[in-house]
Amino acid sequence: MNFSHKESAIEKKLLHYTGKAIADYQMIRAGDRVMVCLSGGKDSFTLLRMLSLLQRRARTRFEIFAFTLDQAQPGWNDDGLREWLTERHISFEILKRDTYSIVKEKIPEGNTYCSLCSRLRRGIIYRYAEENKFNKIALGHHRDDLIRSLLMSIFYNGEIRSMPPKLLSDNKRHLVIRPLAYCQEKDIIQYANEQRFPIIPCTLCGSQENLKRQKISLLIDQLAKENPKIPSNMLHALMSVKPSQLMDKKWWNFSELDSKREITEEKTDLELPVFEKELF
Repeated sequence: MNFSHKESAIEKKLLHYTGKAIADYQMIRAGDRVMVCLSGGKDSFTLLRMLSLLQRRARTRFEIFAFTLDQAQPGWNDDGLREWLTERHISFEILKRDTYSIVKEKIPEGNTYCSLCSRLRRGIIYRYAEENKFNKIALGHHRDDLIRSLLMSIFYNGEIRSMPPKLLSDNKRHLVIRPLAYCQEKDIIQYANEQRFPIIPCTLCGSQENLKRQKISLLIDQLAKENPKIPSNMLHALMSVKPSQLMDKKWWNFSELDSKREITEEKTDLELPVFEKELF
């Protein structure tokens, strides 16, 4: 099939912000083998599409490969995904591992599946990347994921943390990148509708974790109605951390502040009113 390509306005916008994020954080370099985690959702489809388009025009050559994990969830149908990838000549593998049954067995009904599900999925992804010598793992998290995660962490975990655009794993073997870090979800939704991606829904979602995330999303949306700059300001806050204005002793040595205070030699006795001198 011939895919003659003409950029739409929304595609041009997403390409700009994806390219900017990649450049700002040096996510992709010449010779990189990038494994794109294609879940079958709108975000990962958009990510793969952006990287595929950028690959064609990039001066530096890099490889992209689509990896999809079939977790054996009921109703899974990847026929459309396979066809979409094949028509675009994108190398891919769909690996089946029944993590669905493990999650359903280990987590009581009504509790959140997300933590265990993501942990199992991450282990499989890391192992596959290592075995197949991919040096970068690309995930489809966007701007709104980053700022929601920030508030989620503050409200529910008591920590100031989010999703970095580029991450070295704990075992130092994997580099995870998030090229959509500057992209807005509403633009991705519009683009996914425009492109008619063959979306595969996840039947494990909709648990407590996602309920909390929906509340956070609603809160940000409500605030943004009053001040549209709030989401972008939150993203900027992740890039502009001031440890001296916080309370974490690991990042700021408060015990040294007394010794660093500048003391002037000038006598100030005569400058103080009588009633103030009596206080000392």
